[in-house]
Amino acid sequence: MSKKTLDSRGSVKFVNHRIEKAGLRFKYYHCHCVDMPQKRKISDLFPTSWSFFIFVLYMLLFINQGILVTASQNTNHQGYSYNTIIAVLLTEVIKLWVSAGIFIQRNSVAVFVGELRQNSKVLFLYFIPAGLYCLYNNLAFMNLVNFDPTTYFLLLQFRVVVTGIVFQMLFQKRLSKYQWISLIFLTIGCMIKELKLGWLLLDPDSLVVENLQKSVGNEKISEISGGATVASAADKVQKLGFLDNPMGVVLILLQVLCSSFAGVYNEFLLKRPTSASQKQLPILIQNVCLYIDSIICNLGLLVFRNNLSVLTDFSAMKTILTTPITLAVVLNNAAIGIVTSFFLAQLNSILKTFASALELMFTAILCWLIFDIPIHLNTAVAIFIVTLAIWLYSKEPVHNPATTSNHGHASKKEEDDMQKMLNEEMEV
Repeated sequence: MSKKTLDSRGSVKFVNHRIEKAGLRFKYYHCHCVDMPQKRKISDLFPTSWSFFIFVLYMLLFINQGILVTASQNTNHQGYSYNTIIAVLLTEVIKLWVSAGIFIQRNSVAVFVGELRQNSKVLFLYFIPAGLYCLYNNLAFMNLVNFDPTTYFLLLQFRVVVTGIVFQMLFQKRLSKYQWISLIFLTIGCMIKELKLGWLLLDPDSLVVENLQKSVGNEKISEISGGATVASAADKVQKLGFLDNPMGVVLILLQVLCSSFAGVYNEFLLKRPTSASQKQLPILIQNVCLYIDSIICNLGLLVFRNNLSVLTDFSAMKTILTTPITLAVVLNNAAIGIVTSFFLAQLNSILKTFASALELMFTAILCWLIFDIPIHLNTAVAIFIVTLAIWLYSKEPVHNPATTSNHGHASKKEEDDMQKMLNEEMEV
């Protein structure tokens, strides 16, 4: 055999070896594509013009809500002059009416009823986020009584990191180093924002009373505590440090889990097939399911508290509907609920945590300008850290499009079809 023939065979073997290695690398990457995050451009933060519009609208509505709620409080921002329970139920009814009304206007009553009948499974699935949101609100009251406000709000910021963990579990997507670091910085920034200068020098009883008044109001405290005042309700509770109150820590962690899991699971339902036809349901129909379940859960809570009589308080309903500022609170809150569903469908739960952090910062600035509420050094430091977190996240944003596959891999056609449906629903 000639030397030339041996060289050619060796070359062929070498080439085959390279091809085989390349094939193994491709196979490894293909099998582990979920675990290997791809680097994305900053434009992937907002894939479409609608997604950027929804992001900005989401923040504006939440900022507006903070200002409206502050303006609707009594003198010295202590409590509310309207029934907050009725306000919450009225908000859910308005969201249900708007979502159902828009869908019926575009289609018909027959199509609307048919969608609900064919997808009754979805109605039951949405009891999970609806129940978690309801439990979250109830736990908020319990935890605000047991802890001083600084401890409460500091511990609550861990929902940012928990959201990342739940997101990985439900969508089977591993967050990258940049994404985790940005979430940790975001958590630190939000915690610093909640620190109050000189809070250790304040009386813990006065902190609890002040926080209860600002968070739920004298009227709601009286309803829940059987007619007791805010001060007397606070007097009944022995306030402990969080290390001395393990059960209280468990309740706060449960509240954090409720908030994080409800948000991510809501996104999961919006982006994964839940119907028998393996097609994405219209967002408005999914909203109707969520709002029906939310109303049922809130009514169930009233029954549990033996407080159904609040529904017959027509004077309280009239106060909300005839007072411009309280009506604005209800309508703005309803708009937030509807926009949030489109936010989760167009974007993702991770970016939603960043939007919420930005909303906190902008609200602090606007409340200083409008209500002369001072901005402390901790707020300025928090704004800097949150800005750093956003910059880190923008280097490698999460990409989580909707798909008709239960495995989470969306084809280009699926992404385009889903985006077309979202654009049609956004054109109200």
